Parts: sequence; structure tokens; C-alpha cells
Amino acid sequence: MCGIWALFGSDDCLSVQCLSAMKVAHRGPDAFRFENVNGYTNCCFGFHRLAVVDPLFGMQPIRVKKYPYLWLCYNGEIYNHKKLKEHFGFEYQTNVDGEIILHLYNKGGIEQTACMLDGVFAFILLDTANKKVFLGRDTYGVRPLFKALTEDGFLAVCSEAKGLVNLKHSMASSLKVEPFLPGHYEVLDLKPNGKVVSVEMVKFHHCRDDPIHARYDSVEKLFPGFELETVKSNLRILFDNAIKKRLMTDRRIGCLLSGGLDSSLVAATLLKQLKESEVQYPLQTFAIGMEDSPDLLAARKVANHIGSEHHEVLFNSEEGIQALDEVIFSLETYDITTVRASVGMYLISKYIRKNTDSVVIFSGEGSDELTQGYIYFHKAPSPDKAEEESERLLKELYLFDVLRADRTTAAHGLELRVPFLDHRFTSYFLSLPPEMRIPKNGIEKHLLRETFEDSNLLPKEILWRPKEAFSDGITSVKNSWYRILQDYIEHQVDDAMMAAAAQKFPFNTPTTKEGYYYRQIFERHYPGRADWLTHYWMPRWINATDPSARTLTHYKSTAKA
Repeated sequence: MCGIWALFGSDDCLSVQCLSAMKVAHRGPDAFRFENVNGYTNCCFGFHRLAVVDPLFGMQPIRVKKYPYLWLCYNGEIYNHKKLKEHFGFEYQTNVDGEIILHLYNKGGIEQTACMLDGVFAFILLDTANKKVFLGRDTYGVRPLFKALTEDGFLAVCSEAKGLVNLKHSMASSLKVEPFLPGHYEVLDLKPNGKVVSVEMVKFHHCRDDPIHARYDSVEKLFPGFELETVKSNLRILFDNAIKKRLMTDRRIGCLLSGGLDSSLVAATLLKQLKESEVQYPLQTFAIGMEDSPDLLAARKVANHIGSEHHEVLFNSEEGIQALDEVIFSLETYDITTVRASVGMYLISKYIRKNTDSVVIFSGEGSDELTQGYIYFHKAPSPDKAEEESERLLKELYLFDVLRADRTTAAHGLELRVPFLDHRFTSYFLSLPPEMRIPKNGIEKHLLRETFEDSNLLPKEILWRPKEAFSDGITSVKNSWYRILQDYIEHQVDDAMMAAAAQKFPFNTPTTKEGYYYRQIFERHYPGRADWLTHYWMPRWINATDPSARTLTHYKSTAKA
């Protein structure tokens, strides 16, 4: 995890422009470098480093003697870099996983490079010999990337939008900043004056496709066919492998643990793998909640069962409300469910940074989208429609759950790892017949639960615990976070403000006082940037007026059970 920033063809003084790069300093608290490009006085890179792999030679932009014309700035982890190095016989100059990008590009060009990377990444690659700039982002957008490109060829790129919004350019009063699409790479021509022209934008991987890099990995052979026992065995192999490859780090590993199925499976499997790797420190697990929170109780049960060094973080409603402004600034979104769920994750990340030496943090993000874990999937009209919805959610992760997970942890200099979004695991899961993946017997994620039923990884009551939305589970059943927020915001936004909401906010007009309140905070930090969010996250197939799981009838019936 780090912060990358680059400018090509800047008309303004670079030493003034580079102040914008400091807006993402939280992403890399260990070191900072600002470097001009030889021969291009108006092009430069900025890099904030969190030293996770190769503390000695890990600074960026990465340049190696063999390819003096290549410059690479990237944020991410490439889990198969050693495998590819061995397979192709590449000679490395550093121990940095990203160096593989330079070798792959030199060998087979940008298309082969993007397809071969097993991991999460956002990169800026400059080739001064062939006068090209390349941008790329991983399949699900686990690592963030934003860009601004003007008509006259000024290009600005950054891990977070906040590093671009204050940049100056002669041709534009304010730059159009937009997220770079996940699963794509872009090719741009570099002109002699440092300006660029976009040549093509290519989608290099779809989540359902078996990734090309699968040919070079060491996963034991999967069994063909869709017999239940075969599928369960394959899923266990792939999930195990997803966690094993993510142990790649020189820093201490920890794990977020809400006590729900996803984070509990990650924590239990992670602890097992750390023991097998003979790691010398105990696994720290972290749970957050208010007093009487169902999540805290469930997480405690899991921690006791697996034997982790467990940390519980308590917060009260006042602390949660006070954090909203900082959270929305960090997130760069005003989506209601994202903001709600981010408060707990932001506060627990703050605690981890301040009180522990865990830096690489595992979590269960991505499972709900992949395995149809949201409660509204019970209402899917057919398995095919449920499959369609699952893929839509995965495609939009970079706007919602993955955005939340990245920004709340990165705000405190932590690196998040999300094994449920492993390429091999997701493509295999999505290849299964749609009927296998839907909720069964009134229980969502039935297949995933069945897969680990006999593993003794988790207590049975956790393995079969019904879905609890994170923003709801952290608070008391008697007084949910949802309710606390409504009661507070009721006094901050009046009816007259709501009546004029469409006039004030014509795009994505907030329909609730909570939505209006978040939008106000967002506009204060990022005026006129509402189009970063294309639409609000909402359940389908039901007449939902709020994204909270607590408002759904299915939730009420399971809560009583």
C-alpha cells in the first residue's frame, strides 16, 4: 500500500504542483520521493511509501539498469512475481514484487503484462524510448487510481482524487477528475513537449474469465465437474491458496474480525497458514463495536476458538458522529451505506496504527458480492438473475465496499489484503452453475458455509450465523447505528432544506436527511465532484427506501429466530 502521483505536460511550476502530492501522504508514511523525468522538464513522479516488501530498494519510481528508459510507479502487490521470474528467467535488481512489471513489459508489451499479474495494483509506466505512457488497474479496483486528462494533453494521475483536485492548469479552471476503470489499461502517446494523447483503453480481464496467469501458478490440480463434494474441495484449495500467497510481506500481519462468516473464515485460515509458515508472532485480530454489539460477542467467540491475540475497540455514538467529517474526506464519496459502514472501519484502523505494529491487514471484503451474501438475494427472481446481480456488484466494488476498505485503512497507513477477491477463487466460483450459488433453506452463502462445515475452522454457530450488515452489527440491537444517525441528523437537516434538495443537488439528489447531511459534508471537501458516485448503493427486488439490512423484512424474521 502506498500513494502514487504523476504529472505529464504540466504548464505550471512543478514545485508548486507537487504540494498536491502531499494530500496522499497518509498512504505511505515511511518515505517520500519526488522525481523529474530526464529530458521532460514538465513531467514528474511523486511517491509515498509504506515499506512492506524490500525495505532497502523499494523506493519508486522503480528504474533498473537493464531498462534505463522505463519508469514505474505502482501501488499494490504482485503475488506471482517470483513464479514469473523463475519461469521466464528474468534477472531482478531488487526484491520488489513490482519489478516484474518492467520485465514483462520489455518481453511482451503492455497487454501481456496486465494479463499476467496475479495481485492487486494500480500503475503508471513510462517508456521514454517508445514515447508511451501506460496506466493500469486490477480487476476489481482493490487498489485505487484517479486521473485527469485535458484536451491539450496535460495528464495527472493519483491514488486518490484529493491529490488532483487542487492542481492548476492554464486550459481549465478546474480539472475533470475521474476514477480509472478497474480491469483496464490505457495507452497514451508521449509528445516531445511532455503532453500526452490517449490512444486506447483496453479491458484486459473480466471477473468470470479464468486469468491467464493461472497457467503459471502452483495451485494443486482442481477436480473437474460440479458434484458438490468436488466443488467444496476445489473451493477449499483455492481459498487456502488465496490466503497463502497474501502472506508476502516483511511487516506484521493482522486481521479485521467482525464475527461474521467472511472475516471469521479469513482469520481462521490465516492463523492456520501463519502457524504452518512458522511465523514467530501471534496473529492479532481486531473487532470494533459499541457496548452490547452482536459483532463483538461473535468476534470474541471466533478469537477464542482459533486462539488469536484479540483486541476489542469500543466506541460511543458521539465518537462515531464526530468521525463523519474525516471519514467522508477520506472516502471521497457520499454514498449512504458506504459512509455508515466506514465509521467503524476508520476508527479501528486508527486504533491499529496507534496501538500495534500490525501493518498488513486481512479482511473479508468481496465475499458478499461474490457469494450472494446480501439479504436481498433471498428475493432474487431466478438463479440467473442472482448471478447477473452478483457480477454487477463485483464490477461496482470499486465505488462501494472496496473503496471503503481501502480508504479507511489507507487513511492510517495500513495495507489491506482481501483474499475473497483472489482471481482464481472468484473466477472458479463464478463458473459454478447459478443454482449452486443462490441462498438455500433461508440461508445466504449456503455453498460457502457448506464448504467449511467439516473443517472445524469455526464454531458451528458462527459458520451458520445469518448475515449482519457491518454498520449494524457494530452497535446494539436495541439502538442501532442506523437509529443513532437518524436521531442526530434529524436536528441537523430541516424540512425546508429537504424541500430544496433537488435544486441544490440536481445530480444524485438525496431523498433522506441522512443522505443530505453526507452530501453537504462531501460538497464542502469536494465541491462539484458529485459525479464520482454514479448511483447510490441499494438492495434490488424489494421496495427498499434505505440500504440498511435492518429495514428488510427478512432481517426482522431472522433476528427473532
